[in-house]
Amino acid sequence: QVKPQFESKENRTYGIFEAIVYKTQVVAGINYFIKVQVSPADYVHLKVFQSLPHENQGPSLVAFQTGKTRDDPLTYF
Repeated sequence: QVKPQFESKENRTYGIFEAIVYKTQVVAGINYFIKVQVSPADYVHLKVFQSLPHENQGPSLVAFQTGKTRDDPLTYF
């Protein structure tokens, strides 16, 4: 659901967009930190916020880091 938000911010499209691993952080909702493969050798880290269910809002892309590899650790940012 956040692929269009990411592509819009990066001003490009990705043929590959596959989540590899994720971590969560509980706040007033949930922050998801997701490692996403965007090409055979390139990865990005996404920070996605999901508000509480009663707010009835979809996930939103908060921040991202590009230039990552498969071996880069997924950390909170």
